[in-house]
Amino acid sequence: MGLTLTPALVAVVVLLAVGGAAVAGLGGLGHARAVLTASLRAALQLGAVSLVIAWVVGAPPAVAAFLLVMYGVAAITAGRRIAKDRPWPAALPIAAGTLPVLVALFGTGVAPMRGITVIPIAGILLGGCLTATALAGKRALDELRQRKGEVEAALSLGFLDRDANLEICRPAAAQALIPVLDQTRTVGLVTLPGAFVGMLLGGAEPLEAGVVQLVVLVSLIAAEAVAVLVTVELVARGRFGRTDTPAS
Repeated sequence: MGLTLTPALVAVVVLLAVGGAAVAGLGGLGHARAVLTASLRAALQLGAVSLVIAWVVGAPPAVAAFLLVMYGVAAITAGRRIAKDRPWPAALPIAAGTLPVLVALFGTGVAPMRGITVIPIAGILLGGCLTATALAGKRALDELRQRKGEVEAALSLGFLDRDANLEICRPAAAQALIPVLDQTRTVGLVTLPGAFVGMLLGGAEPLEAGVVQLVVLVSLIAAEAVAVLVTVELVARGRFGRTDTPAS
């Protein structure tokens, strides 16, 4: 059984958005306006995407085009979180994390090669790699800026630039994997993630929903691990720009 679009549902969603904004504003968190704009954007974008997906799922070229748009938005968003003046390198870790997992799932027949399946799975992986890439890149750059003296000390000992940077930034960047690891460790005990709940609401058996959610979570760990590794390598090689200027 799913949720039906009714006046009551709309009222509750609006109330929650306004309530979240009020809490952020009155609590001095500084994101009251962002809560409202993010909620409005989510409503508009999900409405538009729902219509687009209904149209593209039956046409492979349209599915491919839709996936490319999703990938481009993910790469630009992650890149701007890391370095606004040089966002393009973020495209590499997102692709490196997402593509091998998609090939493993669909190339082996584990997941059926249909638009209605490819789009949501690719979207979940792209979203996870977006977050992991942005967090890893930002933390790595911040660490290099704050511990510049240690990098210079490593260079004085004969380390190459890349190796010196990696020694300093890799532990901090690796923390980008904590959210997906915590989500996986506590699944079913603390939270019931979206894929599981969505399948239950759609009428699937609990065991079937659990299998799908397990595949999604393990796939996310693999994809995000690759994305973080590639991001750290790019930061260490200076692909996101210099690290001797204050973070934006």
